[in-house]
Amino acid sequence: MIEQIVAEFEPQLIDIRRDLHANPELQFEEHRTSAIVAQILQELGFEVTTGIAVTGVIGTLRNGSDERAIAIRADMDALPINETTGVPYASCRPGVMHACGHDGHTTMLLGLAFYLSANRNFDGTVHLIFQPAEEDISGALRMVEEGIFDRFPVDAVFGLHNMPGYPVGQVLVRPGAITAAVDIVSARIIGVAGHGALPHQAVDPVVAASSAVMALQTAVARNADPLEPTVVTVGAINGGVMATAIPEEVSLKIGVRTTSEASRALMEKRIPEILQQQAASFGCRAEVIYGEGYRYPVGVNNPQVASLVRDIAVNMGQDPRVVDLPGPIMFSEDFAYFLQQVPGCYFGFGSGDIKSLHDPGYDFNDAALVPGVAFWARIVEAALPAQ
Repeated sequence: MIEQIVAEFEPQLIDIRRDLHANPELQFEEHRTSAIVAQILQELGFEVTTGIAVTGVIGTLRNGSDERAIAIRADMDALPINETTGVPYASCRPGVMHACGHDGHTTMLLGLAFYLSANRNFDGTVHLIFQPAEEDISGALRMVEEGIFDRFPVDAVFGLHNMPGYPVGQVLVRPGAITAAVDIVSARIIGVAGHGALPHQAVDPVVAASSAVMALQTAVARNADPLEPTVVTVGAINGGVMATAIPEEVSLKIGVRTTSEASRALMEKRIPEILQQQAASFGCRAEVIYGEGYRYPVGVNNPQVASLVRDIAVNMGQDPRVVDLPGPIMFSEDFAYFLQQVPGCYFGFGSGDIKSLHDPGYDFNDAALVPGVAFWARIVEAALPAQ
């Protein structure tokens, strides 16, 4: 079995993963990580391209005569979170840690490189994409803008994310929408400052903002199609510094997640309307910036490519009732930009009973490395069958 072959180099994979975990790097700063990736790929006989999207690395391996090509992507960046795991290989950088498992994703893809270099049971070309800056800034978009799929044309692209709370190796996939779009909204509710003892001489933006927070949920409950999941989250609200003073303004940061372009357009219309109308009803005014910072589109899986992933999982004995996701995963992923360019599939991969993603106590489960590498190997061999 493939797992038996991969298990032979599992200790090396664990060492790599824990080294990456101990040395996390933020978006577009993954210089050490990309250097390690490039060195390993070169030693394994891959053609290596560096410097794509600043720190991105692509390893290319060709075998046989078939002109078909696929790409598999892993993200490399860490998060600005202070680690609390207490493990011996915890982050050596205060305030930065691998809280989303990208150290594991990178290691699994390197594990695939180990496997393919010694077991070339495929016919065609495999591009391994090590992407920077998945968190917030979108290294995937930068790669697309730099012409990654013009330079490295492929017939299909694959990506995964580890999923805490599911058994190790459990595949979760669906055709169509797989991840939500995300838009960030910044708003200022502006009133008139005043003394807390004289509220009639002020225009209180705190009251207006509080009402707006509640009213925003009606955009989901009464405007969004109930069959298309939509989430509106007011993640930050700030205003004032004293208990005895009415501030001039209150600021809001809002995250909007949608699963279709129609829902996305609707929220872009309704949320500013609600904020402005709520502010006006209290005598305030609202300034709204919709789409500030990053905006990730809906991730849409190609049905045929998703079917290939599903069939592999089911043929391994996984229960199709679990494999088949009933709806999209509501987190957002810049892999969606890749899916806009070429047919592809993004899927979840169970990582066991561990802390949630983005938790300061999260640590990627090393027990998922061998199953992850083996599943990637099966995808390569199914997508590019040897003649």
